[in-house]
Amino acid sequence: MPEPSSFTISAAHAVSPTGVGPLTVTVTNGTIATVTSAETPDADIRVDPGDVLLPGGVDTHVHLNEPGRTEWEGFASGTAAAAAGGVTTVLDMPLNSIPSTTSPEALATKRSAAAGKLSVDLGYWGGAVPQNLGHLEQLWDEGVFGFKCFTLPSGVDEFEPLDAGQLHRAMTEIASFHGLLIVHAEDEKTIEAAPARHSRAYADFLNSRPAEAELRAIELVIATMRETGCRTHLLHLSSARGLELVAAARAEGLPLSVETCPHYLCLSAETIPDGAPEFKCCPPIRDAGNQEALWQGLLDGLIDIVVTDHSPSTRARKFAGDGDLQLAWGGIAGVQVGYTAMLDAATRRGIGLERVARWMSQGPAELMSVPNKGGLVVGHDADLAIWSPRTPLTVDAAALRHRNPISAWHGYQSIGSITDVWLRGNHLDGTKPIGQELFRS
Repeated sequence: MPEPSSFTISAAHAVSPTGVGPLTVTVTNGTIATVTSAETPDADIRVDPGDVLLPGGVDTHVHLNEPGRTEWEGFASGTAAAAAGGVTTVLDMPLNSIPSTTSPEALATKRSAAAGKLSVDLGYWGGAVPQNLGHLEQLWDEGVFGFKCFTLPSGVDEFEPLDAGQLHRAMTEIASFHGLLIVHAEDEKTIEAAPARHSRAYADFLNSRPAEAELRAIELVIATMRETGCRTHLLHLSSARGLELVAAARAEGLPLSVETCPHYLCLSAETIPDGAPEFKCCPPIRDAGNQEALWQGLLDGLIDIVVTDHSPSTRARKFAGDGDLQLAWGGIAGVQVGYTAMLDAATRRGIGLERVARWMSQGPAELMSVPNKGGLVVGHDADLAIWSPRTPLTVDAAALRHRNPISAWHGYQSIGSITDVWLRGNHLDGTKPIGQELFRS
């Protein structure tokens, strides 16, 4: 490969903000210097005519779990998996590490733990918990991209949820310095009232996390936004019934954005076997009809971005209770597969790949204020990926690069795969810890 300081790459099919077409990109010192809407025969790198040049993915919802639960994942393994899947930028969630990223001191601990281990560029979310309300701006000033909160228990004791009053306090505080709150929105009382049988049956687990729990929590979030004006983002929307509430909030002019995940768009409850906790996540994967409505929400612009919510654990934790879905850890390991799955699904549905790049690269970068990422644009980092729709992939969990070989994506068959990835002009092969920390723009 040419030196990353200066090279040209040319493709008959490349995804830019204006669509898919021929493109030549000149890279200088890791930055995109020029973009020309034509192929160049003498470019240093000629992309195969059947393949597609894409911007590197930007995954703003990843749990790397280091320090404290590094046996679940870790900066080295998690970012290597991201790179292998064409994702060149990730934002790390404030849990399930110990300590959680809820103070400047905890953030400093995370930064120290990450040093020299990153295969891709990385930024940090802070957390909003009862104990740090009134002190969030200190963490904001240290460079976090925003604050995550839960409206019900998070699954780990050290990251407590916010009740309605605390949510109001957090949103008032965050609005005062023009920050961003990101919310895991499920209503605790609704879930407590739902049947929660100890069972290996996926249908029983699904009944224990009803769509109404999402709806009630989204209603609370929107009502509190209305009172505080806080810019707010709904995490991992699984129920398409929430889209009506989103549409109404936006019609009011409320600054609300929404994400969903590849597993909600590509997997469905009808195909999930019983006793398979690798498919357990919260909120859950719902039925095929709901999946179709989520796709329509994406196409209609009610859902802004698609991110993986990569949330792995050890095998012992994931299979606690011998497949009892009430006891298993809830989370799907998908950072290496998400971009591929969405490119595959879009191709099968006849959806242009420029829309996938918008949902999984440009959109997350813009929405979360990630600087110089998300597109084949002059001045952006030269973060590139090649998608080959002629190179089929059957996902093998044991071959994925994240720490524990467990994934709901095992056995998933894609018509294509990511074959090459560059980070700031450096070709990635899984052995280069050249990632850098990012700060919001």
